[in-house]
Amino acid sequence: PGRSDTSVILPVHNADLWLDECLESVLQQDFEGTMELSVFNDASKDKSMTIIEKWKPKLEGSGILVVVGGHDSPSPRGVGYSKNQAIAQSSGAYLCFLDSDDAMMPGRVRLQYEAAVQHPTSIIGCRVRRDPPGSTERYTRWINQLAPPQLLTQVFTAHGPTVIMPTWFCSRAWFSHVGPFDEGGQGVPEDLLFFYQHLRKGGGVLRVDQTLLLYRHHPHAATHSVLETTIWTHRVRFLEERALPSWTSFTIWNAGKQGRRLYRSLTAASRRKVVAFCDVDENKIRKGFYCYEGAQERPKPRVPILHFRAARPPFVLCVKLDLTGGEFEDNLRSLHLQEGRDFLHFS
Repeated sequence: PGRSDTSVILPVHNADLWLDECLESVLQQDFEGTMELSVFNDASKDKSMTIIEKWKPKLEGSGILVVVGGHDSPSPRGVGYSKNQAIAQSSGAYLCFLDSDDAMMPGRVRLQYEAAVQHPTSIIGCRVRRDPPGSTERYTRWINQLAPPQLLTQVFTAHGPTVIMPTWFCSRAWFSHVGPFDEGGQGVPEDLLFFYQHLRKGGGVLRVDQTLLLYRHHPHAATHSVLETTIWTHRVRFLEERALPSWTSFTIWNAGKQGRRLYRSLTAASRRKVVAFCDVDENKIRKGFYCYEGAQERPKPRVPILHFRAARPPFVLCVKLDLTGGEFEDNLRSLHLQEGRDFLHFS
């Protein structure tokens, strides 16, 4: 059949609860081009394979080529490996990533394909609908409402990639240029590492502003298995690599736990650029200084703690968005700063 326009990349591990709905959503795509589904079964022990075999003729009957690979070793090799394998066995010029517990809206492939053809070196995302509806409200709002410039400036936050992996769509050529995914398995944030590599290579980030994915939340998902400290370390390194070189000095906004943790995590060279902490908490400001006890240098660094109005940009913000009832956002807005140039979010 030659190569398809788009391959849907579907790694599967014990997904029998969701697979029917997921595969139904592949069948329902209104994309006019040629489409392929590439499934890689990562040692599932449930009925996943039976469900896939059941759907294969239905999908092929409607013109979707289905490629199924996998292994049945005692233990799974992880999502990085599975995605790489699913991509390797597929042939589409474009890749549409899909998680087995999610479901696509009918226009997903069509609309993201359209965007990807126009932007061949970008990762294309989309808006999502969360299921169950009330779960992770702050995160969902962040995914759906970042402004286009913020897709590049908010890449240092704990939320991770500014377009989320289950919504990714990109050209195979660009994926090959950036990738593959890290195959370290559980405990490796393979999507974050790929996203950073994509940005290092000058890739763009674009979101189709329509809701094209039903994005399921369950507390036991793989997403929750990566240690926060691992991600923290990668984020600090990336901040130091991408943002801090262009600043000769900066202020850390938050003299509390998160701000001090960031300060302690920096290399000595980056740490010397920190001219102050700033805060709204009078008790912290009254202390006047943060003394870094863990320092190798003598005398130990003493960093001033200022009221945010007395501090000077640029700022690295270590305050969680949305958690102060809007007070932090109002304070920030009152300074009339430009995101990216005058401040960056790191929280």
